[in-house]
Amino acid sequence: MKLEGIHHITAITADAQRNVDFYAGTLGLRLVKKSVNQDQTSVYHLFYADENGDAGSDITFFEYPGAPVGRAGAGMIHRIVWRVSGPEALDFWQQRLADQGYESIRTDQSLRFKDPEGLEHELLPVHTTDEPLIANHPEIPAELALEGFHAVRAYTADPKRSKALLEDTLNFEAQPDEGSYEIRGEKRGGYYVYDAPPAERPLQGAGTVHHVAWATPIEDHEAWQRRVATSGRAHPTPIIDRHYFRSVYFREPSGVLFEIATLGPGFTVDEPLAHLGEKLSLTPRFEHLRAQIEPTLTPLRNPRESWVSR
Repeated sequence: MKLEGIHHITAITADAQRNVDFYAGTLGLRLVKKSVNQDQTSVYHLFYADENGDAGSDITFFEYPGAPVGRAGAGMIHRIVWRVSGPEALDFWQQRLADQGYESIRTDQSLRFKDPEGLEHELLPVHTTDEPLIANHPEIPAELALEGFHAVRAYTADPKRSKALLEDTLNFEAQPDEGSYEIRGEKRGGYYVYDAPPAERPLQGAGTVHHVAWATPIEDHEAWQRRVATSGRAHPTPIIDRHYFRSVYFREPSGVLFEIATLGPGFTVDEPLAHLGEKLSLTPRFEHLRAQIEPTLTPLRNPRESWVSR
């Protein structure tokens, strides 16, 4: 079995509207699902992705209003790396971010910047046969848009602790650079990279990553749960039905929370593709509570609405 690269990345925000303005407005992703945290229904769960809501481009956020700004440290993902087409895309994004008041750091290879709460992103030109996962935006030419995830970078003081789980259990392939791994399935791949941690203690909060999910075909999901459980290297949850996909969670030895999520059913199980993310979506488990849940959530303005309707 092989995992199909990154499925989604979930982070934390303290301000859902500012989050929508940045990810759907500035970065040009599509808000494909507006839902609630299935473990705490008073909390928004926002999903952004490409135009079709594909895994591999899906960054999601739990909103905890008033949450303090967090700090990535040992056992946490500290940077999300996106694919772009080439140096011209880096030029475009450097200018676009500057025009909207965001600082960035340009190198010969990439462009790094932070979202309004400090979550770090990197844009990297990547030559690959993987399908580019692009969202439509009138101000962002498709050939310069974000094309999906390339990697996540995590902090650990001892990458060797996770070697057996990553290589022997999850079938990640070690790369020449120590602490770097590739995972590649039949259709898509991505990277997991370790960096030395800062001295400061980690603090989960706004602007930090909660977990990373790796993708699997639905037919392999139960086998992955058993494989992790019998490895003795991690303690996975039972399979959890999230309606849009099924999930198994566990912490890898360095402390990062992993999820293995299925490729499907997908976000169109309860909304047509043309109208993804336009209304509050509640799974069948919570739909009967809509009258209680919806009034507790702040209405959100989606920048996309100003141009799709034209």
